[in-house]
Amino acid sequence: MSPPPQTLKGKVAIVTGASRGIGAVIALDLAKRGSDVCVTYMSESSKSKCEDLAAEVSKLSNGTKLVYIRADASQEESAEQVVEITTKSFGNHIDILVNNAAIEIDRPITKTTKEDFDKVYHTNVLGPLLLTKAVIPHLRTPGRIINISSVGARTGYKNLALYASSKAALEGLTRSFAAELGDKGTTVNAVAPGPVQSDMLNQIPDEIKIPQREATAVQKRFGEPQEIANAVAYLAGPDASWVSGQVLNLSGDGNAMLDYRQHKCL
Repeated sequence: MSPPPQTLKGKVAIVTGASRGIGAVIALDLAKRGSDVCVTYMSESSKSKCEDLAAEVSKLSNGTKLVYIRADASQEESAEQVVEITTKSFGNHIDILVNNAAIEIDRPITKTTKEDFDKVYHTNVLGPLLLTKAVIPHLRTPGRIINISSVGARTGYKNLALYASSKAALEGLTRSFAAELGDKGTTVNAVAPGPVQSDMLNQIPDEIKIPQREATAVQKRFGEPQEIANAVAYLAGPDASWVSGQVLNLSGDGNAMLDYRQHKCL
């Protein structure tokens, strides 16, 4: 298979939560398109996966590099450390930020705790806010910021109130950041995947994800991580220079989630 077009040649990107799943595929895809990449991971057990990802990038023919750092997305000092290792590794500028790190807790509202709320919102909302803030002084315009949301932001799911509402909050940040950062050409967008083959999908109960799959117009299948990476690459590239403040629904069917909610009474 021929390499993708080098639309991101000479760029520098940060991708959070990229030791596995969608984040890892996004990071690898950006590198294949010419960008050097810094990825973050949360647990020590994920370090080896980042090492494997860096080794894979080192084999690319375009000379891009990937570095990694363990970082807690909800801590301000971690955001500064991510920026520091990125600029020390690739120069004093950053072109692309992909806020992908997220967690979900599957729990009914009657058993949801303040600690659950803090954990989900600190990772899924505060983390992107803090890292975006830390990146801005180094953002080479026109920069690209892409937040990874979810169709759950607009479709309520049983027992996933914290995750769904945190992604709705992330979409609100996306629109506000776009309004604030657009003067010099920086764009801020979000992509909202439907159910995609990943470790996180494996944690979702079958009673939620199987009907979603069956309601999907495109081949009645789950999405693939590369399909999400393709959309991120578009938003990160020059062709998306006049696209900002948008949420791109990547669910295989723009109406499927709404129909599912209505028919299944979630």
